[in-house]
Amino acid sequence: MTGAADLALSARALCRDCLRDHDEARAPVRRCPSCGSPRLLRHAERDSLHLAHIDCDAFYAAIEKRDDPSLLDKPVIIGGGKRGVVSTCCYIARMSGVRSAMPMFQALKACPEATVIKPDMAKYVAVGRQVRRLMQELTPLVEPLSIDEAFLDLGGTERLHHASPAVTLARFQRRIEDEIGITISVGLSYAKFLAKVASDLDKPRGFSIIGQAEAVAFLAQKPVGMIPGIGKAGVAKLAQSGFRVIGDLAKAEIATLYRLVGKDGPRLRNLALGIDPRKVTVEHEAKTVSSETTLDVDLARFEELEPILWRLCERTSQRLKAQELAGRTVTLKLKTHDFHIITRAARLPEPSQLAARLFSAGRDLLKRECTGPRYRLIGIGMSDFSDPAEADRGDLADQQTPRLKAMESALDKVRAKFGDAAIEKGLSLRDTRRRTTSSSRSPEADPDA
Repeated sequence: MTGAADLALSARALCRDCLRDHDEARAPVRRCPSCGSPRLLRHAERDSLHLAHIDCDAFYAAIEKRDDPSLLDKPVIIGGGKRGVVSTCCYIARMSGVRSAMPMFQALKACPEATVIKPDMAKYVAVGRQVRRLMQELTPLVEPLSIDEAFLDLGGTERLHHASPAVTLARFQRRIEDEIGITISVGLSYAKFLAKVASDLDKPRGFSIIGQAEAVAFLAQKPVGMIPGIGKAGVAKLAQSGFRVIGDLAKAEIATLYRLVGKDGPRLRNLALGIDPRKVTVEHEAKTVSSETTLDVDLARFEELEPILWRLCERTSQRLKAQELAGRTVTLKLKTHDFHIITRAARLPEPSQLAARLFSAGRDLLKRECTGPRYRLIGIGMSDFSDPAEADRGDLADQQTPRLKAMESALDKVRAKFGDAAIEKGLSLRDTRRRTTSSSRSPEADPDA
């Protein structure tokens, strides 16, 4: 955070635009003396903190705007399908009330002028990997939370970067904008929980600091829902007992919290007091790679769902290859018309990242479930990962796997050059014809399928 107290206590002000550090020992400055920017980073504990949370701003939408400058000043929604949901949206769309996970029909009602773009996960994963590699140049202690956010511990990197972690992060923020063309927000603190809170305080292009001296007072009037792990039900339950803000938890007796939330009570009280001893760990790897789509109309017949499954298998295969992963367990996900979720899994004889292998296993699973129920969502995923060098090797008696591998590699190269629609498998074309002939039922073709 930055406030009047910081102006009084801090002796340095770093300009986040020109990256010059100014001495404020005599008097604070409101704008950078060098470039006139008001984006000054100052805090009493600025150069003593080293735990950071980095979050890319409106990640998917930012990439699309970077790649199509005509979208820069327009509202953009990433998602699609009449009954799909918003994956993410830009900040212009958010000003109209659009939010992630909002049903598309509500989003377009709130912002009818928005440009809607189907997610291109292979592209987003590739950019996420670029950002991750640059993070790892700062410190080996990078803990990914998702494709577009991570915790970093820059403790002990001062000699390497010839700067405090705060200054190094400001340089990094500028580098991401210059080299990758998207923006990030940074939160810096002494604890992971507070670093993540800080990164949300001043989005987009934010850089906020929460120091140890101010933590408890800062948290006191924040809603209890700000604490990770407390869902809507937990917030309601705590509110019924008089715990509405984090300061209420900080003053609570441990025995009282035990009665309310069980073993989670001490954790909640510690976080309310700004106590979070968790370290940044690097073991967090992807547990599953998947693709799913919400259908425009409920479907029950295998022949209708099969081509959609193929498209999802292609998309999942692209993501596996982009992340350099190969999996052995295939999981099919279905959601019935009354929102009941069904999952079925199969294990492959060897690790794979091929769409054909994924489809073969998923197709068998799907066929067994097409016995009458109507489905509104279908998804396919891969897990149980291993080194892709060990994947799709086949054996002397298996001539099909090398051919499949060579064919998909050639198709991937064509699509990388000319786009995903450059080559379509017969199943996909059949799906397009089916949706065209059924336009009286569904006037809007499903862009997720």
